[in-house]
Amino acid sequence: MNIKHIFLLGSLYLCTQALAADMVRIEGGSYRPLYLKPNTPLIKVSAYQIDKYPVTNAEFAAFLKTHPQWQKGKISSKQAESSYLQHWVKNGGSYAPKAAERQHPVTNVSWFAANAYCEAQGKRLPTIDEWEFAGQASATQANGASEPGYNRTILDWYADGGRKGLRNIGQSKPNYWGIYDMHGLIWEWTEDFNSSLLTSGNSSSQMFCSGAAVGSSDPSNYAAFLRYGIRTSLQSKYVLNNLGFRCAKK
Repeated sequence: MNIKHIFLLGSLYLCTQALAADMVRIEGGSYRPLYLKPNTPLIKVSAYQIDKYPVTNAEFAAFLKTHPQWQKGKISSKQAESSYLQHWVKNGGSYAPKAAERQHPVTNVSWFAANAYCEAQGKRLPTIDEWEFAGQASATQANGASEPGYNRTILDWYADGGRKGLRNIGQSKPNYWGIYDMHGLIWEWTEDFNSSLLTSGNSSSQMFCSGAAVGSSDPSNYAAFLRYGIRTSLQSKYVLNNLGFRCAKK
């Protein structure tokens, strides 16, 4: 093996280690989602890995350089609404995020685009159960649903309605698992659909996000019911100013 081969193998190893370092391994467990009654069996969640941070504008821009079919102006109208990446600016023959927003979480992306990005990284979007299981953690507990003030913090974010705008990722404290920005920054797409529909109508075209979940079946938990309503309102081509994503894998 010559020096060139050693250098290439070393570079590959470092890249692989960097990628792994940006993910957190969750050993799994059980939880009870909102739509199940308190006396129903818990749902088991197998071990998986999930990104520490939401995907940023800069990361999504790098993806578009090698997958131009997902560029604004080239993506099919069946795969995204016309407001897809509407916050990006014209840059030559394509579009790019504003310099000051490169480390903001990417938003205004459809489920189709988010799914394509994750697949290109050798990952996938997290399932609702995976996102909810990780998202129920507070800064100090694996399940912070009963922690004083925890739900109040989430409700305050809802009440703000995004008026404060987005910010760079990683500015808040990580949760119990070491994951950042699962609450208070954006809603996030998940892989699966039909898993929490209020009705069975038009199920084939609906996808869901989970932007701030605490895994509660308590009907007095208004924040949880608000999240439930958001999921059932989305379709796979929808884009929103505060809807982004992160990736996962087994």
